[in-house]
Amino acid sequence: MAEYIKKATRKAAHGADAELTSRVSNLLREVEVDGENAVRRMSAEFDKWEPAQFRLSDAQVEKVIAGVSKQTIHDIEFAQKQIRNFAKAQLASLNPVEVETLPGVTLGHKLIPVGSVGAYVPGGRYPMVASAHMSVLTAKVAGVKRVAACTPPINGELPAETITAMALAGADEIYVLGGVQAVASLAIGTEFVDRVDMIVGPGNALVAEAKRQLYGRVGIDLMAGPTETLVVADETVDGEICAVDLLGQAEHGPTSPAILVTNSRRLADETIRQVELQLKTLPTADIASKSWADYGQVILCKDHAEMLEVADDLAFEHVQVMTSNDDYFLENMQNYGALFLGPMTNVSYGDKVIGTNHTLPTQSAARYTGGLWVGKFIKTVTYQRVTNPQSSAMVGEYCSRLCAIERFWGHKEQADIRVRRYSGVGAGS
Repeated sequence: MAEYIKKATRKAAHGADAELTSRVSNLLREVEVDGENAVRRMSAEFDKWEPAQFRLSDAQVEKVIAGVSKQTIHDIEFAQKQIRNFAKAQLASLNPVEVETLPGVTLGHKLIPVGSVGAYVPGGRYPMVASAHMSVLTAKVAGVKRVAACTPPINGELPAETITAMALAGADEIYVLGGVQAVASLAIGTEFVDRVDMIVGPGNALVAEAKRQLYGRVGIDLMAGPTETLVVADETVDGEICAVDLLGQAEHGPTSPAILVTNSRRLADETIRQVELQLKTLPTADIASKSWADYGQVILCKDHAEMLEVADDLAFEHVQVMTSNDDYFLENMQNYGALFLGPMTNVSYGDKVIGTNHTLPTQSAARYTGGLWVGKFIKTVTYQRVTNPQSSAMVGEYCSRLCAIERFWGHKEQADIRVRRYSGVGAGS
């Protein structure tokens, strides 16, 4: 049975509390009733941001990009190339289907991109440049015709690098607007922005709750909670690298769980010591130390099999595997957002540059869904065609009897009229 060398002092929350739910509901209602005026009030209150126009003109975007260093632009372009290449490979794996299941009965599905997408790129404490790649670029690779991208100002200023990433990713519209007011504007539509069909991208608790409440009116990618990271490691690595990989994600926020699962007591103890040592110099230690103190855990297992069992039960967003048999976890692990196999890769690579998408399921949602990918922006829609009268009559007989069981008499007549008309008609008639 697994032993907890370090336990979390707080339990990770699932979902929003009643107060937050009510607050977001009221904000959404304000936007629905008062449109742009409500958005402007919220932007002024929450972000101290009151521009003449929330949408940036082409000239403004060009000016912003011109002020970004060539090295930064080169780095953004490199990251976007990796993400674009992998998204294109994923897209190539998707194909329409058409099959004749009975003589003259053709069934199929088509792949149709979503018409319009709102991409929310968070700001707040950090300019989340990479989120522009993951949402805007992936949607454009999928074939989405219109992508409207929103990001909040940072300390009353335009987030130049984020805007540059949005533009280079192919955003059709760029708005400097954050929080619930941004998500509501995209989903509901206001005087300055037409509504979209789908909203994607991470955000704070308010943004996540707004997406939850708006789901149905628009599509969403997934429900996102605090970032989670799980390190699954044995004696093949040391405590220093485990501590780095734990703290690298704990810095996201004070409620971000970071957990080590290992079969080595030595590694467990060494990692705890290294975490405390690194927190003395980590620039984001104010956040990471709270996250580690409240939600960090170190779990000691007897072997790889028990490590796998614990990891699958946690169903974490990010799972860094560094063991003598990484393929065992790749082949057998079922519940995770993304796997990072071996000490030469890490979650930061996936977050920023390597090519896979970083918008991933949290709060155990990995039990039933994967993360954002090119397929999320594509609708798989079906069609059917019957050209053989004998097949129509035969299917109709089955359908008629099944409709009678359910007492759906109108449905039954739809089948019966075909039976009457096409029974005894030759296939070539």
